[in-house]
Amino acid sequence: MSDQIKFIVGNLNKEPFRKNYNLITFDSLEPMQLLQVLNDVLAEVDPKQVIDIREEMPEQTAKRMLSLLGILKYKPPGNATDMSTFRQGLVIGSKPVIYPVLHWLLQRTSELKKRAYLARFLIKLEVPSEFLQDETVADTNKQYEELMEAFKTLHKECEQLKTSGLSTAEIRRDISAMEEEKDQLIKRVERLKKRVETVQNHQRMLKIARQLRVEKEREEYLAQQKQEQKNQLFHAVQRLQRAQSQLKSMRHAAADAKPESLMKRLEEEIKFNSYMVTEKFPKELENKKKELHFLQKVVSEPAMGHSDLLELESKISEVNTQINQLIEKKMMRNEPIEGKLSLYRQQASIISRKKEAKAEELQETKEKLASLEREASVKTNQTRDLDGTEVLKGDEFKRYVSKLRSKSTVFKKKQQIIAEFKAEFGLLQRTEELLKQRHENIQHQLQTTEEKRGVSGYSYTQEELERVSALKSEVDEMKGRTLDDMSEMVKKLNSLVSEKKSALAPVIKELRELRQKCQELTQECEEKKSQYDSCAAGLESNRSKLEQEVRGLREECLQEESKYHYTNCMIKNLEVQLHRATDEMKAYVSSDQQEKRKAIREQYTKNIAEQENLGKNLREKQKAVRESHGPNMKQVKMWRDFEQLMECKKQCFLKQQNQASIGQKNLLGTNISCFEETFI
Repeated sequence: MSDQIKFIVGNLNKEPFRKNYNLITFDSLEPMQLLQVLNDVLAEVDPKQVIDIREEMPEQTAKRMLSLLGILKYKPPGNATDMSTFRQGLVIGSKPVIYPVLHWLLQRTSELKKRAYLARFLIKLEVPSEFLQDETVADTNKQYEELMEAFKTLHKECEQLKTSGLSTAEIRRDISAMEEEKDQLIKRVERLKKRVETVQNHQRMLKIARQLRVEKEREEYLAQQKQEQKNQLFHAVQRLQRAQSQLKSMRHAAADAKPESLMKRLEEEIKFNSYMVTEKFPKELENKKKELHFLQKVVSEPAMGHSDLLELESKISEVNTQINQLIEKKMMRNEPIEGKLSLYRQQASIISRKKEAKAEELQETKEKLASLEREASVKTNQTRDLDGTEVLKGDEFKRYVSKLRSKSTVFKKKQQIIAEFKAEFGLLQRTEELLKQRHENIQHQLQTTEEKRGVSGYSYTQEELERVSALKSEVDEMKGRTLDDMSEMVKKLNSLVSEKKSALAPVIKELRELRQKCQELTQECEEKKSQYDSCAAGLESNRSKLEQEVRGLREECLQEESKYHYTNCMIKNLEVQLHRATDEMKAYVSSDQQEKRKAIREQYTKNIAEQENLGKNLREKQKAVRESHGPNMKQVKMWRDFEQLMECKKQCFLKQQNQASIGQKNLLGTNISCFEETFI
């Protein structure tokens, strides 16, 4: 308990309470102050609870706190009797009740804040069924439930985003990096623009290049659509093939089947269904009714104690012994006809049990088959949703396996060819290294000879001149090619643009119509939305008014019920007292002595007389005891002295036992008898 109080005081001294309590001041709080502290903690959890409890009735305070604790799922310790004491303690501000509540609230404040916030939107308002008959109320209730479900989904998404690990610092870093990349791209675009501005007709060429890029993107999109259409066509063809194969198999089965076999199968199904309907289901229904009747009987009876259970167990054991005795008597008779009939009955019961077991097995297998078919359909739908392909069956699976085998053989051959290419590539690398080494050696020898001849660098300059001339010729060829390519590209682009325009003309018309429809629908949606908002606001105001009226009427009903029950109890008490008073008057006035004796006054007078006699006898006994008290005390003192004297004699006798004679023993006995005579 002390650790609990320390925890409470420590948390109350922190933010946002700042109570500045210590253990002594907190323990010396009055019940009203303690309830105010509890209300402040509840107000931190739910801001609607901010109120001064001095301005509120104690019953309303307890009701409000109990409702909030019920929403927060606080479980007070104990059973139903403890629940009543918990309510009383909450009303009067008892410390053993409020301390655990404060400890529980302060331990999990953040969690309870979230729960109280959700309770404002997720506690469903129960509308009576007679009000739901109205269409407007039913529609409003349906919208209310839909909004509640939407709030649930949005709250889950919000929590997932909070716990997804995306912090603001990381997002800011990403934004800054993206801005830097954007600046770099802008600079590169500006550099490219400056380089392109020197080219003739660069604007026209840029426009053509932009159109080319758009048309390429359009081409990719159309190619993707074409591939999707091909996939859908392939799946449709596969479904058609499977349906045709199923149709063939069904036709083949129908062609091979005979009417006799079909009739036999139908008769078996009819027999099974008739057995289930006429025998099995009625028995099960009868058993269920018996169980229900027994359970209703058990529920209607009062609660049983341990003694009642022992009595029932004893009755059960007695009935079992009687049943065993009757069975033994029946076996002792040993009638032959009954014996034969018992054999047939046993066989019939065995057959019926087997029949029931087989029927149950058949029913279970049918249920399993249906469940497996449902699972198979669910799995096929899942696979179709995941990768868009159907599950292969039968011949299709065999063809797929054969394709895989052929592909595996081709794959192995390609791997072998790749291994040969790798080996050849290694040889060529080695030869290249050797040739490079020889070239370096030759170059070194050439440099040494040039230095000896006095013309060092001649071979290098010659190679550079040849390389520059080759590059110049290549650049000239490239210029000519680029001009030709650009002219051809412009022609192709113009033709492609004209083709794409002619192809996109009907699509653009459809797009214009769809845009007009979209604008009309958006206007209609906005109008409907404004109507909905106004209707929802009006309904919300009406609902709040109705709620207030219902609350006031319920409170009045509860008050009137309590007054009614109180007056009924008072009337019953007064009736009982009046009945007793009339009976007393009748008995007191009547001339019959027996009825007078039944009167309460006579009984009380009789009891008073008996008590007076008893008191008189007791006073006489007290007087006798007082008179004999002095002699009796003297006698008790003399007897104690006699016991001490005898103890001393005994000790002396034990010391002188070896020297004492038998005569002395007799003398001791005579002395004891003399002493006894004197005391008596």
